[in-house]
Amino acid sequence: MSEQNPAPQQANEDYSPSRRAFHLAVINIFGALIGLALAVPTGIYLLTAPRKRGGTKWIDAGDVGQINPGTPVELSFQESRLDGWRLVTEKKTAWVVKNTDSSIVAFGPQCTHLGCAYHVENGQFVCPCHTSIFSLDGKVTAGPAPRPLDRYETKIENNRLQIGDLKQQA
Repeated sequence: MSEQNPAPQQANEDYSPSRRAFHLAVINIFGALIGLALAVPTGIYLLTAPRKRGGTKWIDAGDVGQINPGTPVELSFQESRLDGWRLVTEKKTAWVVKNTDSSIVAFGPQCTHLGCAYHVENGQFVCPCHTSIFSLDGKVTAGPAPRPLDRYETKIENNRLQIGDLKQQA
């Protein structure tokens, strides 16, 4: 007589995920979506170059007719700039000298030695902290300052002085 081995009983149940497996899948999908939502802007920020701002922005600093040739005048003006998402308005100053040929030179208000504020004394720019002395054309005449005074870009429109970016002099 031959013996019959009964076939192992297979479950006729179809695979149905348990409730726990379903919740884990949903949590993993939401986690992946959140990670993707954070990774895309971060990747764009880190991998792309920042946008360039427009060209030089000119600021009206005042009437040129009020300035006497060869006499330095300290002019104040306000500059607005975007700091992140805030628009910040700053008060700035420039020492302005009108030359005999009616050209105008505007100097930054800091000494090129250590950034101290200077003043006019005897027709020269004098830094009181470290005794740097500059001529009216911005060149160093005495003291430890390593280079001439920094200059603003300037132009005249409708008899008004327009001041641009501050450029470092060599």
